[in-house]
Amino acid sequence: MKNILTKREKEILTYLEKGFSTKDVAELLGLSTKTIRNHISNVILKLGVNSRKQAILELKKLNEL
Repeated sequence: MKNILTKREKEILTYLEKGFSTKDVAELLGLSTKTIRNHISNVILKLGVNSRKQAILELKKLNEL
């Protein structure tokens, strides 16, 4: 199950893993917080998990982060 995430999704989840807030990530990447939340929601759906935290843990298990 390699390359589950798009490049942008991986970038966003990497920042979240490091403790950045949605707002921080949005400002860093020059995107709206809504766009960041949409990317996070897409990742959660792809992985079939219920939260950002679970998504990060799952991606670490799969060596995607």
